[in-house]
Amino acid sequence: MSSLELKIFNTLSREKEIFKPINPPHVGLYVCGPTVYGDAHLGHARPAITFDILFRYLSHLGYKVRYVRNITDVGHLENDADEGEDKIAKKARLEQMEPMEVVQYFTSRYHDAMHLLNVKDPSIEPRASGHIIEQLQLVDTLLGKGYAYESEGSVYFDVERYHKDYNYGKLSGRVLEELFSTTRELEGQSGKKNSFDFALWKKASPTHIMRWPSRFSDGFPGWHLECTAMSTRYLGEQFDIHGGGMDLLFPHHECEIAQATAANGQGPARYWMHNNMITINGQKMGKSLGNFITLDEFFSGSHKLLDQAYSPMTIRFFILQAHYRSTVDFSNDALRAADKGVKRLLDAVAAIDRIRPGGNSDYDVASFRKDCYTALNDDLNTPILIAHLFDAVKAINSAVDGKLSFTAEDLALFRELIHTMVFDILGLKSEEAASGESTETIEGLMDLLLELRKAARSNKDWATSDMIRDKLADMGIVVRDGKDGVSWEFNR
Repeated sequence: MSSLELKIFNTLSREKEIFKPINPPHVGLYVCGPTVYGDAHLGHARPAITFDILFRYLSHLGYKVRYVRNITDVGHLENDADEGEDKIAKKARLEQMEPMEVVQYFTSRYHDAMHLLNVKDPSIEPRASGHIIEQLQLVDTLLGKGYAYESEGSVYFDVERYHKDYNYGKLSGRVLEELFSTTRELEGQSGKKNSFDFALWKKASPTHIMRWPSRFSDGFPGWHLECTAMSTRYLGEQFDIHGGGMDLLFPHHECEIAQATAANGQGPARYWMHNNMITINGQKMGKSLGNFITLDEFFSGSHKLLDQAYSPMTIRFFILQAHYRSTVDFSNDALRAADKGVKRLLDAVAAIDRIRPGGNSDYDVASFRKDCYTALNDDLNTPILIAHLFDAVKAINSAVDGKLSFTAEDLALFRELIHTMVFDILGLKSEEAASGESTETIEGLMDLLLELRKAARSNKDWATSDMIRDKLADMGIVVRDGKDGVSWEFNR
């Protein structure tokens, strides 16, 4: 537990703020989840991992976190505005499936990918289609308060009316006057007062598959409305943290703030957190741009841009090496470096158990502990935390070689701290465990082989002793004979 205070960058205030929950020790966290019409790609992994770190760290600090991450299974149209075909309905039409077959299939695959990445399940995972009643109730509230209007069976949010009472654009910095001059009229949106008004409820066209009855029309909810209804349902009118990708800041999150403020007189969240983008050749990676690489393709190495397969822990480590608010540009060089780095870190963690305590400590565990928590408390600065962990890797290797000493008490504290940071908070796990080979099994086999080698050396059977050492070296395992006995490690 850290005595320092957690600071997070609040997009709303554009500065780092000390985190103070509304109702401690309870914390409400809402994160926009995927629209499930295709396989998850690297861009989906980033918010999942970013807010997994937040979820893990808040829980570690003793908070009782209710983490809500939704599934968008209706209402997300092709151009992210109010026109075009529903993304899921389009996929269903192309594949000759029911829309909910598409939803179920890709939701299951999303969950599988997240579990491989060791992303914890949220506390609640609501689907938009399961909350139509709450969304229609919210539409009625906004109509009753004069912030929405009905037009030809659809209902739109009146942005100009809202702006007179509140500030539309407070999150993104967009100025309404600029929207007046830059937002073009879109075909089929003549029912709107202004082109930047957004749909709360859309009347379904005769060919639109996904539709529900309402007093306005047979239709479907607007994309922005869904998150407001679901976050209110499970976290209340105001909660602590709303998260998501930077690409959702405008218009999606801006519209969420407008809807909630118009309905309840206050914004939905006190802190807004946004992870930056994954880019490829400097351009955002995304399905809409067709430049994405799915997580399955990373794991199998099957995409033409990949030089090799990369494990789930390599992908997780690759993302954590950059601060969540900075962009990450895809490259094979960066992924190969991440692959070597995560293996080196995990090998060192496993090697802690081979350190023998001494009579004194040459390593300042308290200072290392403070550095780790200082990094985390500074807006979840995982790259700085990882840098401190690699400093600890040097100490571990020196201690294994007998060049650095820990007392038994300090060694126990050091081991616990390393395990907490690497496994509990960063969410890494050994690749052997991920592939079904337990660390205990590998340790046991190595103990057996080294005992056989020791017996051979005692009998002056140098040929067998050297053969065991050389065969292990061929498999990437280095055996070292030292004054304090034999040690081994993976040669990364």
